[in-house]
Amino acid sequence: MIPMGLSEQIKSDLVDAMKAGDDVRKTTLRAVLTAIKTAETADGAGDELSDQQVQKLIATEVKQRTEAAEIFAEAGEAEREANEVAEREVLQAYLPAQLGADELDALVAEVIADGGYTTKKDMGSAIKEVMARAKGAADGKTVSAAVGKALS
Repeated sequence: MIPMGLSEQIKSDLVDAMKAGDDVRKTTLRAVLTAIKTAETADGAGDELSDQQVQKLIATEVKQRTEAAEIFAEAGEAEREANEVAEREVLQAYLPAQLGADELDALVAEVIADGGYTTKKDMGSAIKEVMARAKGAADGKTVSAAVGKALS
């Protein structure tokens, strides 16, 4: 059996959500599929995105929903905040498990030792290397904080 790509998995899950009448899941997956199709046609080639590219796109969607939820929370819009949080949770199921604090600290220490990074000037290079090794298992904000702490 050929393993299903991430885009195909999302399409299959959309059908399941439609059959189950899960409106939040259905709306969220449709939005992601639209974003995938837009990205595929943006360069004119129409090539399918790789699973890594789809995960990166989903990570962006998760970040947008996190930021929107924070804005709605500050504005006292509890219902809209809850909707953004629910959509974020649907999307996070398609991302790799996030590194725990200890795992991230160990990865940062390893990168700093391997790269010989010692000062805050090296922070950008260190963050880039940690992000590459984490392969989507840590968000940039968390990595930046961990690298900054390690280099201070």
